[in-house]
Parts: sequence; C-alpha cells; structure tokens
Amino acid sequence: MGHLVVLFLLISPLIYRHIRGHSLPVCHEQLGFRCGDGSCVSSLKTCDGRSDCKDGSDERHCGHVWCKNDEFACHSKQCISTKLLCDGVDDCDNGRDEDSCHNCTAGFFSCGPSGACLPRIKLCDGRTDCRDGRDETWEFCGLAKPMPQTSPACAVSEYHCGNGECIRHAWRCDHSPDCSDGSDEENCDQDECQVNNGGCSHYCVDQKMGFFCHCPDNMKLVDDSQCEEVDMCLEGDVCDQLCVHINGNLTCDCQEGYNRTPNAGECKAKGEEAQLVFTTSKGIQFNSLVNSENKVLAPHLPGPGPVAVVASNRTLYWAQHGQKSIYRISVDEKSQEAVLVLKVEGSVSGLAVDWIHRLLYWTSPERGSVNVALLDSSFQHQLVTGLDRPSAVAVDPLQGFLFWTQCGSSPKIQRASLNGSDRIDLVTSSVHQPVAVSLDMPRQLLYWFDQGMRSISRVNLEGRHRKTVVQSNGYLDRSFGLAVFEGYVYWAEEVTRSICRANKHNGRNFQVLLSNLTSPGGVAILQPALQPNGPSACGLPGVVCQHECAVDLLAKRLQFSCISPPAISSKTTSSTLSDTAFAGILSLIMFLSMLLVGMALWWWREECSSSRSFTVQSFSLKESQDPLISQEPPVGPNTFLGKETNA
Repeated sequence: MGHLVVLFLLISPLIYRHIRGHSLPVCHEQLGFRCGDGSCVSSLKTCDGRSDCKDGSDERHCGHVWCKNDEFACHSKQCISTKLLCDGVDDCDNGRDEDSCHNCTAGFFSCGPSGACLPRIKLCDGRTDCRDGRDETWEFCGLAKPMPQTSPACAVSEYHCGNGECIRHAWRCDHSPDCSDGSDEENCDQDECQVNNGGCSHYCVDQKMGFFCHCPDNMKLVDDSQCEEVDMCLEGDVCDQLCVHINGNLTCDCQEGYNRTPNAGECKAKGEEAQLVFTTSKGIQFNSLVNSENKVLAPHLPGPGPVAVVASNRTLYWAQHGQKSIYRISVDEKSQEAVLVLKVEGSVSGLAVDWIHRLLYWTSPERGSVNVALLDSSFQHQLVTGLDRPSAVAVDPLQGFLFWTQCGSSPKIQRASLNGSDRIDLVTSSVHQPVAVSLDMPRQLLYWFDQGMRSISRVNLEGRHRKTVVQSNGYLDRSFGLAVFEGYVYWAEEVTRSICRANKHNGRNFQVLLSNLTSPGGVAILQPALQPNGPSACGLPGVVCQHECAVDLLAKRLQFSCISPPAISSKTTSSTLSDTAFAGILSLIMFLSMLLVGMALWWWREECSSSRSFTVQSFSLKESQDPLISQEPPVGPNTFLGKETNA
C-alpha cells in the first residue's frame, strides 16, 4: 500500500500538467513562449536578463546572455538597445530583432513588436505616441542625445517621470502611458491636485481619474496648465499691425511708414518697392515683390547661408554655412564686389543687423555663443556664452531686445538686453529645432521655424499668446531662412528648392514665389519701413537717449552710454564766448581807463588855467553879483563907481 501512495505522488504532477496543458491557450508560434507553469509570455522577453515567467523558465538555457533592462538579447550572446527593434534594420545579424514586427505601409511608422503603426506626421511632434517613446527619441528626431547621468529639471507645468523624463502634467493618468517607463499611469487614484497644485498656475480640479486645470474669467489655458490673460486683438488676429479693442469691437490701423488699403484693410509699406533677398549655392539673389524681377549678386561667392540687410544704404551682410567669414556687398554699386568684413572663430548660423547702433550680431554653434561687432570694424565681442547649439538671432534696437534660438539637448528661445544682460526664456515647451527666427516689429511678435515640428509659430515679446500659424504642407520641412513683411511670412524651403509665403495670421493664401532653386538658404526683406528711425534704447529696454548712444566694444562687457553732442558743443562754445567776452571787457576797461586819464588831464589843465585869473574874476563877481556880466564896465570921465555916487 505504501508503494502505491509513493507512485501516485510521483505521477500526479505529470497528470495535472497534462490536463492543464490541454486547458491552456496555445502560444503564438513566433510571438509566444510557454513558461514552465504553462503561461505564455512574449518570445522577445526570453533571455533578456529579467524573469517574466514566474518560474524563471524564460531565462534558462540562454547561454549566459544577460542583457540590461533596456536591451534585447539576440540569442547570439549579443545585446542591442530595445529602441532598435522593428526599425527595419537587422541589428542582430540573424533577423530576430525584426521578427514578428508589424509591417507598416508607406507613410507609417512602427512602434515596435507590441505597438501599432502610426502616421509619420506624429513623429517628433512633442507628444509620445508609442508606448516605449521611440517616436520622440533622438535617433528619429535628430536632436542631441541627452546625457544619461543628468536628469533634466522639469518645469512647474511638467510631470517628472520615474526615469527622469519630463512630460506635460496633463498627460498624467490619461489612460495612455507617456513616460517610457509608464510611471505617469501609476497611483492614479490619488488627488493629483494635492501635489504642487497639479502643476496648474491657478485652479486644479481633481477627478475620479486624473485632473484638469481651470482658469479664471478673461484668461485662457495654455499648455494644459498655465493661464494667461486673453488679448482680444491677438485672439481675433485680423489686424496686420495696430489694433484697438473697444466694447467688443476691433479697430485696425497702420504704423507710420505704411498705408492702409481701403478694401482689405491691409498695411502696405510706403516708398520704394520691397526686395526679397535670399542666398543660394549660386550666390546672393534678390527678387522684386512687385514685378518679380530677379537679379544675382556675387556669383563668385556661392553657398547658402544667413543674410541680413541695412535698408538705409542698401547693404547686405552674408555668411556661408559652415564657414568662418562674414561679407558685405552693396546692392546699388556697379562693381558689386563682396568685401570681407570679419574673420570669426567658429561657423556662422544666424545674422542680424542693429541699424540704430550700427551693430552686427551672429550666432556660432561650435562656440555656443552670440557675438557682436560694429558694422564697419573688425573688432568683435563675445556677448552671450554657454549656449547649446545656437542657430538663429534677431534684434529689436528700438525696444532694446536681442533674441536667439538653441537646438541642443534642451531646445529653447531666449531674450536678453542688447548688452546680453537680463536673460530670460521665452519658449521652452513643444519646441524641437528652432532653426530660424524673425520679428514682426509693428505687432511686437516673434516668429520662428521649428524644423522638428515642421511649423512656423509666434509669441509676443514676453513669451505669451503663442500660436502656430503655418504647419507642414509639403513645403515646410527644411528651412534656414524666415522673414515677416506686411501681411505675410516668407521662408526658403530646401527640400522643394523653393521660396514660399503664407498669411502671417493663419497660414492661408499659401504661394510658391520661386522654384527650382539650388540649395536656398537665408531670407530677408529689403524695405526701409522695416527699419524705422527712432530713439535709441541704448542697450537696455526703457533707456532712451535724447541725442545719441555710444557703444563701447572694448570693455569687458558691451557698454552703451548716452552722450549729448549739444552739451559737448555748448561747452566749446561757452569757452569760446568766455574768451571773447574777456577780451571785450579788457578792451572796455582799457578804453575807460584812457578816457578817465584824458578827463583827468583836461580837468587839471582847466584848474590850472582858472587859478591864474582868479583875482580879477573874483573882484568883478563881487561887484555885480551877476554871472552874465563877463567884463568890466568902461571907465570914462562921466562914469562913477556905485559907492562913491551914493556917498
């Protein structure tokens, strides 16, 4: 009997396993791996260094291949990154990393063996759509690979994932994992508003699953978490330039230097016709926006690159991409010889001209700096340093602002004063590769082209009221030039080899102005209205010089100072007047002195003369007492003296 019990105990596990095996679902031939307990796991999880089967059977007989958590075992004692799975390339040399992958059709992107096929337009759009985040990785988006040892500091409006990533706070607990480790979908039953107000700038409203941010009246929600005041003029976005909002009505007007068209209400620049300036591999070209007349300048200096203009003397400043030289050329001179202005350290990625202070700004990606020089001087100054791949620059000398973009590991758009101080961030979220920037000065708006997002957006000079105005339409994939003039935004498109424009408010009225160009680069508009005269901000916003602003590039820090030419000339004039007055007074003193001496001499002579005739005169006066009698009466026989007669 005891032997039968022992035999039953030995064969009962086999019987149980056989019965259970018939009741379990069949594992997929390629995707499935049956664990020792009969359960199925993905075959991609076998031999990955982590036990996915409860009994650890998926990690047995692996030939001692132990890969990290973010790696995939190729069954050849080779580990590759999980981000290389289903990328269309045989990275394992045996095709295992591409087995059982979704075969996405053209125009779609595979999220991996366990993911779906996404439209390629969702690649690098700022939102993680694949569960493992591969659609936003640096391999696909072309961004600099983030340093693994440092986690970025998330903004107030962002959620810090368990692996150090930053995502929008509103994406937490939205039933879709946005962190690559899925940590944003954990502990979703808690009140998110209790932690940092959910990242909301104003009101946080908790829900059964997740939360949302809410704004007070007359404010709107931006980036899912921040509230900003509503600007009715920018919300309506119908005025080309000046806008006044009164009692719910918008009134449009134009700045000085522009005329308003009677029908459409557009603002058209006065004076000479506008010229569209752009660089190509065949040289600098400019095209009339009125009659489409085209002209090529400096064909012996080929190569696309950034370009800036000085409207007052119709001069162009230009640099070739990857080169260390900045040239100047005049549009009107017959010889049209390019002049080497500066030899700089590092290549030039962006150029901008300050026509008020006569300064030239440029960005250098290798040196990570914004630099400045006088327009007609070889001396240069490194203004802002420590930047991560700066790509473009713009300047508003009337307001005293300098703008630049960065395309490094933390892409952003920043602003500072003209001397590089008071540096602030304008755009830090939903920005990938801001490679071009331009100002709409009449409306005080900053436009930029994001190559990663394939769009043109704008904000005001404080970084608020953001709006995307043009999105990719097949003619907005790769551009290095951007300009805003009147009611349009202009750009050069390298892939389609064209110059395009669209409405600056909403991207409508799209036009291809020029096509079949060879490697178009920088773009600028030459028209005096774009560079109006005005009081100098003299380096700092709000500092206005009454007469003139002097720039000192020799100082350790770029210095601006107000000078007063009339005060200097008045000092010289007062000095001259003082010398003249002194000479006049001296002459007057000498004249009066001589006059007094002469009068004294005359008086002395008269006194001497009077002393000699004093006896006779005094006698006569005593007799007559009449000052009108000037001589003695005649003496004759019949004449008697008075006293004697009375006697």
